[in-house]
Amino acid sequence: MKLDTVKFGLASAGAFAILWLVCSLIVWLMPSMMMAVSGHMVHADLSQMGWHLTIGGVLAGLVGWAVSAGVTAMLIAKIYNQLISNTQSV
Repeated sequence: MKLDTVKFGLASAGAFAILWLVCSLIVWLMPSMMMAVSGHMVHADLSQMGWHLTIGGVLAGLVGWAVSAGVTAMLIAKIYNQLISNTQSV
């Protein structure tokens, strides 16, 4: 079964956009908890840092992550489709 490259890319972009907005909302509601979680994720002590959450930053991250995820997913779908085409012709 081949993947529709564009639809797979758009679905991934939409999913990452939703996750970005949820994450931004959590940072806005619980900044110290999210700073601790972020520190644990990168194995660092970030307790002396703080968030600088702005609407512009949220929107820039939203666009950046959505475009990156969409392009990456399209590349994955293209490679996947090529791989299954090669195995079917053998």
